Amino acid sequence: MTLILSNDDVASVLTMSGCMDVLEDAYRDLHSGAAITRRRSDSLTPTTREDAIYGFKTMDGVIPSQGVAAVRLNSDIVTWPRVDGNLRRVKVPAAPNNRWVGLILLFSTENGEPLAIMPDGVVQRTRVGATNGLGVKYMARKDAKSIGILGSGWQAVTQLQAACEVRDIQNIKVFSPNEGHRVTFAQEMNDLLGCEVSPTNTVESCVADVDIVLCSSNSIEAIFFERWLRPGLHVSAIKMPEIEEAALRKADRVALHFGQRQPDTIRAKGVNPPDRRAGTGWAVHEEFDFDSCPKLPQFIAGEEIGRINDSETTCFINDMGLGLQFASAAGLAYRKAKEAGLGNELPTDWFTEDVHP
Repeated sequence: MTLILSNDDVASVLTMSGCMDVLEDAYRDLHSGAAITRRRSDSLTPTTREDAIYGFKTMDGVIPSQGVAAVRLNSDIVTWPRVDGNLRRVKVPAAPNNRWVGLILLFSTENGEPLAIMPDGVVQRTRVGATNGLGVKYMARKDAKSIGILGSGWQAVTQLQAACEVRDIQNIKVFSPNEGHRVTFAQEMNDLLGCEVSPTNTVESCVADVDIVLCSSNSIEAIFFERWLRPGLHVSAIKMPEIEEAALRKADRVALHFGQRQPDTIRAKGVNPPDRRAGTGWAVHEEFDFDSCPKLPQFIAGEEIGRINDSETTCFINDMGLGLQFASAAGLAYRKAKEAGLGNELPTDWFTEDVHP
């Protein structure tokens, strides 16, 4: 039987600690060559909405030691509004009933069968949080106790959860341009994390006197700048543009997730979105030597060191997601859901065929 899971099912079984553990195992396999991942692919075309484009995104990965392969796909209507001075990439919930479309298809590497189908939302934000949390684990000071987070949206929750898994965090400050959002977020995180979380009125006050800064926005322009760097600070970004290039040049150590940096993109004639233009979005920091930066799997494998001493300034950029992450995290969610009796089963014969493909 093929298991159909909802985001609620996934959320009830996919813990941050569990996700971080299976991802570390997957990265070890990726580094050794035992697991593989394919670069994200984006196909972009016009859509009926004049201020938007249609994007079809896929990525996949195979982890034989975990017995799974997965394809993650998104069917998106994407816009680029300017909000509070920053250009942002915003997916529109344009599907029926104001919903987004993202799916993970999970397969067995033992017999090829489709094991599960689930939405990508909860897995998506959990694996992003886990990845940046591993960056904190290997690059932030061991005695780091305070965080300033820039952003209070969907991704910000798991960024904090992951950082708190690997460091003894005592207090957190949060800034986002929307005062109501940051106040509500601080209250919710107080309850969730069990430590002091305070909203701040300015970015400067949020990043001042903290050990770790987490950038968690949908901005395709810089939100963290060189002037805020200081000895011992660790800065984490969930996408390429969030940290100013001058800050990267000043930092003692800059690391990337995996170094792919931008997706393979196929564009229909006349489609030129802001995050694909020279010097912006995926193509930002064109002069910076990213090729010499260590990558997360090298830290996990023990080939690179994230921090030499407590006075170093370090930056981690989650440059692009991997299909491997979805295979690992969705595989864990599938196994836990099966144990808990969650989801709905459909005949696997519905998804297989009796003719030679």
